[in-house]
Amino acid sequence: MAMSETNPVALAGPVPAWEPGNKLADKICLVTGGATGIGRATALRMAREGASAVIIAGRRQAVGENVVAELGEAGTEALFIATDVAHEADVEKLVGTVLHRFGRLDAVFNNAGFQEKRASLTQQTDAVYTQVFDTNVRAMVHCLRHQIPALLLGGGGTIVNNTSVSGLRNPNPGLSLYSASKAAAISLTRSAAMEYAPQNVRINAVAPGRVVTDMMLNSGIADMSQVAAGLPLRRMGHPEEVAAAVCWLLSGEAGYIVGHVLCADGGFLAG
Repeated sequence: MAMSETNPVALAGPVPAWEPGNKLADKICLVTGGATGIGRATALRMAREGASAVIIAGRRQAVGENVVAELGEAGTEALFIATDVAHEADVEKLVGTVLHRFGRLDAVFNNAGFQEKRASLTQQTDAVYTQVFDTNVRAMVHCLRHQIPALLLGGGGTIVNNTSVSGLRNPNPGLSLYSASKAAAISLTRSAAMEYAPQNVRINAVAPGRVVTDMMLNSGIADMSQVAAGLPLRRMGHPEEVAAAVCWLLSGEAGYIVGHVLCADGGFLAG
């Protein structure tokens, strides 16, 4: 594959620049799957929006510690906690550690996800099905089960779940399990949102489209430049652009938005 087809700037244009803000001023924020891609970009954006602390949860210790170092250089207190969200005991320990260390939890981005290798449905095994749904659905149940009570201890809070436009319309033949899991995650988000909105817990989702991440670049699409050219904006998205949407949904500026799926897709679904 030519370099022009995998280079983020070639596919998505320059990374947008934003001035620091205060959308998440003094908030204790948690990002699962926060070591790379959209998770990393969101953790850094949280810091730029005034977060008091950002906790990164994930399986890749060394990479996660690199993000913690970046956050520290920005002047934000940060902590990496090794976590496999597919294991409920890990999630329970994660949330307990956050509460013990910081006394509260205010805002959460559930970003951890997994995508199978592209293949027809009849070629997908039960083992692959289990890995996809354990990471994209079961893990979200684990997270919500323990995060929501933690938010309630502080009188409420906000959660954003990372889903995908694939859960709204399947644009990826060969990724049927991923698409089905993201549809389930969207339904779970909406149901949980209705259950806990009366208790001042706002739950929403972001649905990224074609964004330049390792997952996207390794998804088996032969020519990413054609993907970019086929979008209404004629480019793919940057993780930082999804991060901006996530932080807005987590902020008070989105205080009347509940159970919504915000598409950050460059117009893909509208096209």
